[in-house]
Amino acid sequence: MDLFRIIASNIKKDITCYAFGGTAMLFYGYKDETKDVDILFENEGSRSEFINSLKKMGFEDYSPLRIYIPEKLRDRARPLIFKREDYRLDLFVAKVFRTQLSPGMKENLYAVHEFRQKKLLVVKVLSREHIVQLKAKTERQNDFEDIRTIVEKTKNFNWQYLIDEVIWQHRHGDSWALLDTDKMMKELKRYVFIEKKYFDQLHKAQK
Repeated sequence: MDLFRIIASNIKKDITCYAFGGTAMLFYGYKDETKDVDILFENEGSRSEFINSLKKMGFEDYSPLRIYIPEKLRDRARPLIFKREDYRLDLFVAKVFRTQLSPGMKENLYAVHEFRQKKLLVVKVLSREHIVQLKAKTERQNDFEDIRTIVEKTKNFNWQYLIDEVIWQHRHGDSWALLDTDKMMKELKRYVFIEKKYFDQLHKAQK
């Protein structure tokens, strides 16, 4: 929260962004701390202004080579990464790799936090299902453990909503959506029960 307040004090125009990953998990109470901040912006102008604020705080460009697998790094929608000491921010625009900021992500939010200084920084926290969906996409170290934490601690995790969103992404150009999600769910079912019908829907969409 303090980080967002400081960023808001440095921006020169209003910015809206979406929090996912470990950042969003903090707001849910799934984590006590995180040093990796994942942010999705609607446009490049907002990300650029956000980056200007980070640079004033001493953050510097950081290579994604040690964070993402080579297949992801070849994607044009890969993030810009900034780091200071132990804190790292992964900043995406419009897409998280091939998964785009969808109408469902914009509408089904968990929370909205406003940080008002001279200008306004609005941080919208994505739903649990979208956090899991995007962690299946990023495939970084500890992403699967975070997915497991969310699903195990959510009594009524909405698998149907997740599947519907993944199929929507597939139909709108994300060629990885079905495979990434299927891979994640197959690994996850070693720890939690997932109904067969959800796998069947993914496989049907693949065909």
